[in-house]
Amino acid sequence: MNLHIGLDDTDSLKAGCTTYLASCLIELLDRLNHVKFLDYPNLVRLNPNIPWKTRGNGAVCLRLDILEKDYEKVKETVVGFLEKNFVLNQKTNPGIVFVKGEIPNEVKIFAREALWKTVSLKDALRLIKNFGFEAYGFRNCRGIIGALAACGETLEDDYTFEAIAYREKRFWGKPRKIDFKSVYRMDKKTKPYTFNNIDYETGRILIMPRGPDPVLFGVRGETYEIVYKALKMVKVFEPIERWTIFRTNHGTDNHLNHQCKIGEIQPYMTVKVEGWVSKNPQTILGGHVIFSLKDETGEIFCAAYEPTGKFRDVVKALIVGDKVRAYGGLRKAKPTQPKTINLEKIEILHLIKKFQFKNPKCPNCGKTMDSMGKEKGYKCKKCGYKNPKAKKIKIEVSRNLKLGLYIPPERAHRHLTKPFQRYGMEKHGWNWEKPKKFWGK
Repeated sequence: MNLHIGLDDTDSLKAGCTTYLASCLIELLDRLNHVKFLDYPNLVRLNPNIPWKTRGNGAVCLRLDILEKDYEKVKETVVGFLEKNFVLNQKTNPGIVFVKGEIPNEVKIFAREALWKTVSLKDALRLIKNFGFEAYGFRNCRGIIGALAACGETLEDDYTFEAIAYREKRFWGKPRKIDFKSVYRMDKKTKPYTFNNIDYETGRILIMPRGPDPVLFGVRGETYEIVYKALKMVKVFEPIERWTIFRTNHGTDNHLNHQCKIGEIQPYMTVKVEGWVSKNPQTILGGHVIFSLKDETGEIFCAAYEPTGKFRDVVKALIVGDKVRAYGGLRKAKPTQPKTINLEKIEILHLIKKFQFKNPKCPNCGKTMDSMGKEKGYKCKKCGYKNPKAKKIKIEVSRNLKLGLYIPPERAHRHLTKPFQRYGMEKHGWNWEKPKKFWGK
């Protein structure tokens, strides 16, 4: 029978990693008789605006073909392993879900909603009960939500792959030892089929995380073959404990598929919304750029934060009346801060003409004249010419913006953000091919 095993929230902000535990679990399951993997392990990134998430808000699903008589053995292996190895602290709430057979459509809908809004544990438990699934939760059991969503997101629309190399435990928390030159070589050799390897504006290596978790580096790309090739090209100066290749929704924008009106936006939602610029952009403390957007249902602030770099220049160049489509997530408003969309990208749909008013030129000598007072006309200081009826001249100003999509630099991307190079490379459909070797030591 087919068995889908969802895992979530086994890590914390400062330690652990759900993909690492999944990688270790894959090795244990691979040792059992009559266990076959139906797919590469699925790494599913959920709504990045959920405030109680840990880092990238990633859940994992392992999809197996097993003998029905082996179900209890597989379940005991999974639950027993996670009970012993998840990070135990006040913010870790692991969840495990076991789904037998085909994934019901209602669960797929639940998974899609978990990509862009808040879904409840109550709804997750209702689905688990209605369909006879089994679930295990620890502490407040919130991880069950992500575990069920990972089972329901079968990645049959767009998807990518990520090859992740993990560190030996004695190196956790220590500086990572990677040959940066090899990353540049890998990036050059695998473009455009890998993405977000390097931020060339700052020189920052993006495949290498900065936290104390077990990940040494991770390379994202279009196919299994390209990320496996990239994995082998990166040179490191510390031992790799293990590696695993996941099929994932990284770089797909599938959290930005919900279009709504401004009046419908709720806290923690990830949305795309069209409107007109209603207040000119302003740069505030910290270098963040804020403007106001409105439609027929309401008005909301949009923000391009300092880490988005030159993307802020695009936002600064907008003026009242421009029509745009804003993509991003909403955090809950604070008493001192109104509701604001954190921009992940922006699409300029229409630009209005921009004008300036300048003093007129002297018809005699060509110099710019000076005002003689309100509604009293203008005078040329050079030659003395006066014209009491002269007025300011309206001049159209060239704008340094074009219609189209604008995305921040790679260093500011969320896991789900689709980079420019992936446009045109989207995939549609997964044929459930037999996975190639996707883990090793």
